[in-house]
Amino acid sequence: MRVEASLRATPTGDVPVTAAELERAGASGVCDSESSRDPMLTMAMAAVTTERIGLATAVTIAFPRSPMVVAYGARMLHDQTGGRFRLGLGTQVQRHMEHRFGVPWDSPGPRLRDYVQALRAVWRSWETGGPLAHSGPFYSMDLMTPEFSPGPAPNGPVPVDIAAVNPYNLELAGELCDGVRLHVFSTPGYVRDVVRPRLEAGAARAGRDLAGFEVYGGGFVATGATAADVAQARERARARVAFYGSTLAYLPVLERHGWGGLREELRELVRQERWDDLPGAVPDEVLDEFCTACTYAELAPALARRWAGLITTVQLPAPVPYFAQWNGFADACAAVAEL
Repeated sequence: MRVEASLRATPTGDVPVTAAELERAGASGVCDSESSRDPMLTMAMAAVTTERIGLATAVTIAFPRSPMVVAYGARMLHDQTGGRFRLGLGTQVQRHMEHRFGVPWDSPGPRLRDYVQALRAVWRSWETGGPLAHSGPFYSMDLMTPEFSPGPAPNGPVPVDIAAVNPYNLELAGELCDGVRLHVFSTPGYVRDVVRPRLEAGAARAGRDLAGFEVYGGGFVATGATAADVAQARERARARVAFYGSTLAYLPVLERHGWGGLREELRELVRQERWDDLPGAVPDEVLDEFCTACTYAELAPALARRWAGLITTVQLPAPVPYFAQWNGFADACAAVAEL
């Protein structure tokens, strides 16, 4: 099992030094999400100070951007990092598309399928020098001249992962993509009973198996050097479980465990704007299903008990730069890598 460190909470100015420290600590990769900044830009920053580790967006929100724009950006990062970049794509949810990004929301699953196929059509045109010819239900592109083509990729194709929770997108990942990025709002039971069968069904439809297919996940991980560090991280995870649990898109995960009623309870608190009361509505029983909470020294066996055979790469929160316990984090990375 590999370790990918998330830079989601790392201040932008600290991204280069944190990525370098994570590489020295033995992490196999770093990633960033599109919350308050563009993860393709932070991965470009991380590339400057690293030589070995993978760099990934987890994820880039697809629909506000043309597939052509993303094709250029991803290809440039892949070229300039010697093939270390992976493009992660996601759909977000309807409210954010319409009210934050200001773009239409319709048929997100089929649209994402067409988006991935459009990306691949662009890259294929650059690789072969042949005409660009993609005509799908949402995207059509047929203009590519030599002036606008970067030519064949020196480091092979850009790997494409998609974020997936629902069955359609999980099957799409298994059918068309190089990997899947599971939402942090995941449990081992949901991955075992829903995610893996859907990935396998998608792969079967494409006539392939999942050998070499990457599954990024691990749910919430509350870890640190001391029990006090873990306790604080666990309560931060409780707040995020409450936030995501109030969202309809993630209801199937709760329903898998018989906790569907919790979503309505959390939603009512959101309607009343009782934000501070949200975490307290998540019982320990629910939190413990979503969150692995232990010290660095205990992390590898804890992850093995919960996630062995279900994921290929676990995502851990990145420590802050100049963290006093970098050695403990490095030891944890090494131990997880042996799983």
